Amino acid sequence: MNIIGKIAQTLAALWIFNVWFNRFNKDTGYRGGDATNMREEFEEYGLSERTMYAVGAAKVGLAGLMLLGLFFPKLTRPASTGLAALMLGAIGMHFKVKDPVKRALPAMSVFTGAAVAAIASGSQSD
Repeated sequence: MNIIGKIAQTLAALWIFNVWFNRFNKDTGYRGGDATNMREEFEEYGLSERTMYAVGAAKVGLAGLMLLGLFFPKLTRPASTGLAALMLGAIGMHFKVKDPVKRALPAMSVFTGAAVAAIASGSQSD
């Protein structure tokens, strides 16, 4: 995989860890609707607390696999593709609650990083 793909892979994964572990209970200015933390954001989207934890576990798990993919490249494409799909859902939720595009920018950034990582990982021959 090229260096751009590895950088995208690393940044997307670390961004997910930052959001779910460091910013979970913080008002970031990018929360959906009028939410000031992750729980409120999922409520704004009409999603349950159980769904919030399931989505969080999936995103964190896929981000972890993306980082492991730096050492075990066969993990990169499926993990990055999965995270990109979840980020499309996040972007859709921002549009669902009629957020300005600015609020969806972090989700768009992670989507882009995950998509670049998935595409770049497909060009390797192992």
